[in-house]
Amino acid sequence: MRARNVLLASGRRTPREEVGAYRVLARVSPAAYLPRLSKALQQLSYDACFDDLPEGCLALREEAVAAARAVDPAEPARADLLYGALDTCQRALYELGRRAEGLAMRAEMLAIGRAQAELSGDPAVNGLSTWAAGLSEEGRFAEAADALTEWVAAILPDGPRHGALAWSMLEWIAALRDAGRTDEALAALATLVDMEAADAANDRGPMACHLYAVIGYARLLDDCDRGDRAAAVRQEALALLTELAATGERKSWSGYQAAYWAVLLDFSGADGDRPAPGEPRPPSGFVPMQWSPDVRRRHFESLDALREDVDTLALRAVEDPGHLAELVRLQRVLTIRSSVHGESRTHLFADRVRPMFDEGVDLARRLSEHRPADGNRTLARSLMDRSTFRAATHEFGPALDDFRRALRHLGEAG
Repeated sequence: MRARNVLLASGRRTPREEVGAYRVLARVSPAAYLPRLSKALQQLSYDACFDDLPEGCLALREEAVAAARAVDPAEPARADLLYGALDTCQRALYELGRRAEGLAMRAEMLAIGRAQAELSGDPAVNGLSTWAAGLSEEGRFAEAADALTEWVAAILPDGPRHGALAWSMLEWIAALRDAGRTDEALAALATLVDMEAADAANDRGPMACHLYAVIGYARLLDDCDRGDRAAAVRQEALALLTELAATGERKSWSGYQAAYWAVLLDFSGADGDRPAPGEPRPPSGFVPMQWSPDVRRRHFESLDALREDVDTLALRAVEDPGHLAELVRLQRVLTIRSSVHGESRTHLFADRVRPMFDEGVDLARRLSEHRPADGNRTLARSLMDRSTFRAATHEFGPALDDFRRALRHLGEAG
């Protein structure tokens, strides 16, 4: 009776009072109150997370999962309820570094998604993308690529009507590349380029995203030793940048294209960013909010130490230019990490990372002067990095200038 009075009383009740009432009533009338208890526990857990009490947050979320499991399996809403409870719980497990348990919950979420898809006849299985991200972080690239291949195959027929298609394509392309399936990755990236071209032509998407996809395609072609095709694709990028520098975007768009640029930039730098042996790594192609919390925290907390390493190596390179190649690589890692971190957190990221792109070009120029044989290609890459950054900040004229300089260093200016 007291529990019912808490829920029926006028005035605002606290989340903790609500959970206390549902705990009592769920024992008396489980069918009616277990689902409400599970949702209320999840809501209360956010307060614990906000107060920096990760163990308390996890305990509440585990209780929410237990409440959802206790719901009658015949209840139609049980699957969605349990999926949501598992989703919040796995994040808390990853926050505490309990990765194996978090991945096991993602596997259970996928099993629920498969059962729901089988009942509905919908080929798009919920949980595939989250599962793939977890696999990629553990270095299980082949399994991640298979999961994302299944996911994209299910949503691709819907085309632009599926709002997350382009983002899912980026995840898929990165997984294919990481799994060594480069021919499939190139074919998938060519499909993405065509999609972005069609969207831009029909005013369904920004020209800038088409540009980033084209430049990303050229980079992957270079990585796969298909230089002639890469050179042709870069001419397509030049035409796009020339139009953007002359007229700007055809219409105004929200700021999501900067996030799109950051994902492709991170993807292009994944080979140079080498995690410590045995450590999980950020999943290529995914936005930072889809990384597991512990990986995201470790990756971005390393920025200060990485800056110190770059500065130390820069002093050595003054005395011995033989350190320049490693300095250029490490400074690019710092620039990409800082860009991805800054773009996902603040609109002021451009002012903070702009000097890093300038520094990268200066270092690459020094390397080019010291070792022209391979330094020119490195300088071209640094100029293209800065070109895409400038495009992401709507500085299309300077972006075009950088891109033309890069083509000259590659011998493709004509």
